[in-house]
Amino acid sequence: MKSVTATKRLIGSLVFVSAVGWASQAQAQLGVGTWIRTDAQANGLTMTVEACCNGGLRFIFHVPAMAGQPPVTMTVDSPMNGAEVPALIGGKPSGGTMAIMRVDEHHYSAVVKMGSTPYGTSNGTVSADGKTLTVESVSQVGGKAEKIIETWVRK
Repeated sequence: MKSVTATKRLIGSLVFVSAVGWASQAQAQLGVGTWIRTDAQANGLTMTVEACCNGGLRFIFHVPAMAGQPPVTMTVDSPMNGAEVPALIGGKPSGGTMAIMRVDEHHYSAVVKMGSTPYGTSNGTVSADGKTLTVESVSQVGGKAEKIIETWVRK
């Protein structure tokens, strides 16, 4: 079983990603489908985006087996309006939440919490052609702020 720190890191790096995504107006531009993380720390991560929740989006993050851990699937169903929703790992509550907000057609923000404690923030930008999502996240790992820049490309 994963430790709380490993779970926090998983959620933090996926997070926003992650999530930060796609409101109904942007769905036409981005579409639903599979996104592949391509930055140096990607480690084979993929994200599937589906319509759900009365105009919101479902983000399904697929994390391959690594560091002796089995593959993991994390799911977040977001109305894309900044409401805090649970992050599920393997279909079960992880203790983490995400609040994803569409700022405008190309910009998104997210706040991640573990329990009731803020863990990280993310800001994402979708390219003009809708094929690339760049996410800049800052998370607290072991009491120290860690900045992560992710690049996701639509498959």
